[in-house]
Amino acid sequence: MHVGRVHGWSERDGKLARVFALIGRLVARRPRTVIAVWAAVALLAGLAALTGFAGPGLFDRLQTGAPVVPGSESQQAQEILDEEGRGGDQVSLLVQGTDLTDEQVVEGVAAALGPAREDLAAIDGVASVVDPFALPEGLANPAAAGLVSTAQDGFLMAVVLEENLDDDTADAAHSAVVERLREVPGDLSDVAPDATGTVSSVTLFADAIVSQVEQDLVSGEVFALPVALLIMVVVFGGFLAAGLPIIGALVSIVGGLGILLALTYTVDVDSFVVNVITVMSMALSIDYGLLVVSRYREELHRLDAADPADVPPPPVRRRRRGHRDPALLEAVRTTVATAGRTVVFSALTVAFAIAGLLLMRPEVLRAIAAAGIASVLLAVACAVTLVPAILLLLGDRMRRPSMLSRVPGLRVLVRGLGDVAPAEGMFSRLARRVHAHPWFFMLGSLGVLLLLASPVLGLSMRSSTTDLLPRDSDQRDYISVLAEDYPGARTPEMTVVADAAPADVGGLRDEISAVENVEMVGEPAASGGHTVLPVFLDVADAAGEEATRAVEDVRAIDPGYETWVTGQAAVQLDFNESLVAGLPVAGAVVVVAIFVLLFLMTGSVLVPLKALVVNLLSLTASLGVTVWVFQQGHLTGLLDFTPVAGLEAYVVAIAIAFGFGLAMDYEVFLLARIKEYWDVGHDNDAAVERGLQRSGRIITSAALIMVAVFAGFVTGELIVIKQAGVALAVTVLVDATLVRMLLVPATMTLLGKWNWWAPAPMRRLYEKFRIVH
Repeated sequence: MHVGRVHGWSERDGKLARVFALIGRLVARRPRTVIAVWAAVALLAGLAALTGFAGPGLFDRLQTGAPVVPGSESQQAQEILDEEGRGGDQVSLLVQGTDLTDEQVVEGVAAALGPAREDLAAIDGVASVVDPFALPEGLANPAAAGLVSTAQDGFLMAVVLEENLDDDTADAAHSAVVERLREVPGDLSDVAPDATGTVSSVTLFADAIVSQVEQDLVSGEVFALPVALLIMVVVFGGFLAAGLPIIGALVSIVGGLGILLALTYTVDVDSFVVNVITVMSMALSIDYGLLVVSRYREELHRLDAADPADVPPPPVRRRRRGHRDPALLEAVRTTVATAGRTVVFSALTVAFAIAGLLLMRPEVLRAIAAAGIASVLLAVACAVTLVPAILLLLGDRMRRPSMLSRVPGLRVLVRGLGDVAPAEGMFSRLARRVHAHPWFFMLGSLGVLLLLASPVLGLSMRSSTTDLLPRDSDQRDYISVLAEDYPGARTPEMTVVADAAPADVGGLRDEISAVENVEMVGEPAASGGHTVLPVFLDVADAAGEEATRAVEDVRAIDPGYETWVTGQAAVQLDFNESLVAGLPVAGAVVVVAIFVLLFLMTGSVLVPLKALVVNLLSLTASLGVTVWVFQQGHLTGLLDFTPVAGLEAYVVAIAIAFGFGLAMDYEVFLLARIKEYWDVGHDNDAAVERGLQRSGRIITSAALIMVAVFAGFVTGELIVIKQAGVALAVTVLVDATLVRMLLVPATMTLLGKWNWWAPAPMRRLYEKFRIVH
């Protein structure tokens, strides 16, 4: 067979065909070189991410905290506070188990703290050391009230670092202060033997989250990879073929970590982004690798036998080193030219869907988009070059029947779920049943999707801080005890920055005090040329609806000078509003881009429109299920989480962008095979039947693997990761079953030949620029 004309395409298909033919030839000629290049890339990326070479590694450069919306009111307020200086970083020690109603204990604690206080003050970079026993008159000083628990069984010790320290000095000072503060409870053992201590700071808070991210990453992969391998062993009938997509996934994961490290030097990358990008790299790499390996094996069967379902592959004589079987070379070239183009096209649809996040204002979403797009391209590059190169080096071993196919119990399972589908089978029979009752299946599928989507009507978005901490974290315990027992050390839920002098904000303070759910407005404090007002709210949830309404009411006050409001609820409100404001433009760009791609693939106007509508329905259904689980509090025991009053705003954005892309992924897989049969002359129903039969096993297997990978999210502790895992797993599950197997065939049956209709001008455009699979 001539290289320029292989199964499913020819030279007349244009420049795109020649590009993939060239890639196929390069891989076939230099498989060892391809593998060596990828091995070098993976090694360098892995070492860079883990060690950072001469600098900090990836996990040392991750950020945590509330999402930043550039130009928002909350961000402007924070910039003012940062520019005018609010003191250096603070490291605090919470001591419990000291009976401060006993005068002897008080005197003993005061004496025992003296050496610690001197040691801390002597550390380079420490500005001040504060504890209630060092104040004039000790615990009788009114200022000590905020440092002593209401139950008189503990106290706080705070160390403030100097402002504007360089990174090295600040890190050294922080480490030394933490180490000395952790020794304080031991210093009190003679007078308070039950004393315990918890040290906290912004750095320790962030470290706790990043540490949990690393643990969740490991636990997720430990769960997902073996399950994915097991599914692929059944699909391919053996470990050899099943391991190839896993190799591609591992290379993509390591490469993705290197990409994230590079991104940290240009934008702030939130800690949970590592989990999202890593799991997406794994899922897409396995997905694309599965399709490539499956198509390669299909080509081997096609070349070796007239009917691969009935005729076993003949034995092949082993050739001398350097002389490869022409059939293997041809199978690789054809695989790259057909399945290669399919996965590249699929990757483009996923990348375009994710690219919508680049048009959003929050920096974290743009970082996710950049990392996501790079990971998608990395995954598809591995699938199109690395996997075919390894296939070629394996030679005849991919032809041999698997040992699993000889085991009586597994033989039926391997034959039923194997990657090389017979001409007739379960999926073609399912398609014929749908053809017979298209209205029933279409209306029934739509009804189920709408039912699943209904909880979305009550969706509430939030941006958590302390909720991100692991439940067994000492930092969570610190915050909980501080909120319950130290009202004087309470952090205001809202901070108002006024462009006025402290003496001129009396009217503003009175108006804020009159706002619903405002408990108290603290004393105004000068900060450079501005005045800062701490506002305390009488709400159970600092990021809940009541707190959000209070922020809106305070922002509506017009005192005659400019004011800015910040705080957790204010940041969350700005983030949510930026999502709503950016969604129309980002959505329109994504829809137009994907419509164009699908049109160039199918030559149809109606098929892309239908695909967009159907995928939006499946996406909404997945969000509805996620709301039902996490916001309404179902399946808490099974998924091991504590319900919160909404979905993380991050998760909603990720679910929309990544979920829409994944839904389009399967749309491309199915349409590519249907279009192949339509182009060679089959009628609409026959093309749907054959296309579904050929792609149904791969879509089902890929979906099972993806669900397993995303389920790895749920094994972790961070609720934001759990929510993302459930949302994406449900998206894939609903799309690969209800949508792809029932709804799409039903709608294509009803449309008939109109599936492939386009106006004459667009038809001419398609003939010129079409993407043929």
